[in-house]
Amino acid sequence: MKQHRRWIVARTSLLCLLCVGLAYGASNGTKIKINGLITGRDGENFTLKTTKGQTNVVVVLTDSTKVESPKGLVGLRRSEQSVTALIPGLKVTVEGTGSETRVVAKTITFTGDDLRLAETIQAGLNPTQQQQQVNTANIATNAQGVQQNKEGVAANQVQAAANREQINDNQEQIAANQQDIQATTKRFSELSEYDTKGTATLHFETGSYKLSAQDQASLSQLAQSATALTGYIIQVKGYADSSGNAAMNQQLSMDRAQAVVAYLLQNCSIPLRHIVAPGAMGIVDPSAPNETADGRAENRRVEVKVLVNRGVAGGE
Repeated sequence: MKQHRRWIVARTSLLCLLCVGLAYGASNGTKIKINGLITGRDGENFTLKTTKGQTNVVVVLTDSTKVESPKGLVGLRRSEQSVTALIPGLKVTVEGTGSETRVVAKTITFTGDDLRLAETIQAGLNPTQQQQQVNTANIATNAQGVQQNKEGVAANQVQAAANREQINDNQEQIAANQQDIQATTKRFSELSEYDTKGTATLHFETGSYKLSAQDQASLSQLAQSATALTGYIIQVKGYADSSGNAAMNQQLSMDRAQAVVAYLLQNCSIPLRHIVAPGAMGIVDPSAPNETADGRAENRRVEVKVLVNRGVAGGE
């Protein structure tokens, strides 16, 4: 009889331990879905300020994390995006497992409009200024077409009317989103400070985005120093001189930035999640006057910085 009781007690204890273990495992593997704004990031994580409760959550990035954006009119399809698009100021939805303060991300989604807004603010331009640059470029293009070919005046007038209509639509959209823009700008001013741990400035020939041997050596040295740091990210911004039209300079500055990113990935073994989305700055913020050949040579550049976010690095 006593042996039977001891067997019942042992069996009950075993079941209790099993239940506790299952409960502990379930709590650590809880499925989480949160919406919020990225306020800082390093190579492995980013911090998210949630839209509900305004709490900060650490989101962990892994090699299996999927970054996606809705595609099509109804958004049922999704297109895969690069992890470099996860920049401060971007509104995202995160799905994964974890707790209220730390989530291992399985999928991260955002809209194209939210990405463009975050990129605009990160570049230091508000949408009105950006639209003004587009308008100026359109006017210059139309004026050049009228001067070169008088027979095309009618066609240019039609195009100008279409441009004005598009401008009006854009201005309406800008006005509708003005509150969101102001709120995002405010959040940017409250971001954690970054420490700059290394820099490199690379220069290019006119109309080219080919890296010289000297530039490749500088990038390799910078990448080697970066990999010794915890929670580093690499920021890449491409620039152009004032030669050519606005659209060409914008594309050329992006080509230069992407050439640097490709070299870091392919030749320096830098993981993609440690690189912030490259910035195409065009002729914005010249480092020297564009009126001289030497000045234009200084402006055909890519600026590379190794950064460490104090807030994220300190929270690990």
